[in-house]
Amino acid sequence: MTLFKRIFAPLALTFLSCSAAAAPTDSDIEKLKSEFIKTQAEKGFNTEATASFIANAEYNQAVIDAMTKPWEAKPWYQYYPIFLTEKRLEKGLAFWNEHADIIDKASKEFNVDPQIIVAIIGIETFYGGYMGNYPVKDALYTLGFHYPPRAKFFRSEFANLQSLVKEENLELNSLKGSYAGAMGFGQFIPSSYRHYAVDFDKDGSRDLLNSKADAIGSVANYFHQHGWQKDQPVTLQLTLNKDLPDTVKTWSGEKLHYKVADILSPDVALAESMDLDVKQPALVVKLEQADNDEYWLGLKNFYVITRYNRSPLYAMAVYQFSQELKKAYATQ
Repeated sequence: MTLFKRIFAPLALTFLSCSAAAAPTDSDIEKLKSEFIKTQAEKGFNTEATASFIANAEYNQAVIDAMTKPWEAKPWYQYYPIFLTEKRLEKGLAFWNEHADIIDKASKEFNVDPQIIVAIIGIETFYGGYMGNYPVKDALYTLGFHYPPRAKFFRSEFANLQSLVKEENLELNSLKGSYAGAMGFGQFIPSSYRHYAVDFDKDGSRDLLNSKADAIGSVANYFHQHGWQKDQPVTLQLTLNKDLPDTVKTWSGEKLHYKVADILSPDVALAESMDLDVKQPALVVKLEQADNDEYWLGLKNFYVITRYNRSPLYAMAVYQFSQELKKAYATQ
């Protein structure tokens, strides 16, 4: 099994655990297909065209296997070495140097720190080296019609794929990506491709599979649209005199509801003192090391990274890698 079959995580979502569910019957699947065709017809798609679109996709058991065993289920000390490597850092620095003008333009136009743009593309696809070998249509069909825990979501993505292929004039059968149907340098699922991709090289198409400029601009736009605050803190390490108080729970995917003032106390402090607006939204992340647990204060920018992938481990890996990139780029 090649590494990229596991390290890819679908854009803006991560399945930390999924309980087993009964496989749908043939009757269930046919009903779902009929409903899908009807829904697409309401959007203007010809019934025969949608039936053919479905028939063109095949069930792929490897997709189910990958979905139920994500890397994000690992503890931090086993997770981060996959991403925070010298080889990825060297590749990232070379990518940044090669595309410095485009990255700088995207950073300024979308008000997003350049190291975050470079880090995302590096974490997602090793700068285009591992963009996935799963046929996108098969991955989304399999999850949309044969994977009950998230079938509704992935049928929606399958529908978005039909729209995307038409809008961007893509060759359906040649589209390859992750086990969750994410594609291109930045691993955009179809809905994100449709909503956030930009034609940054101004050639008349939004090409996230071949154009590095479009990929760079689109990642920056995605972060901009989700509220990234340039030059602002992302996450800060905490020190605890004892366990977290009962009034504070570690983050598990919910919307931000704590403020910094709700978290900091005489027993929960910043590892390095700094001025901080205690009224701003925040969360707490626990990282499991081999012999102890680390706690980090996540701020708005950390939450924005989780809009790309909901795993706090993923967000922390992106942040720490971005910091390595920033330091390396500044000192080269």
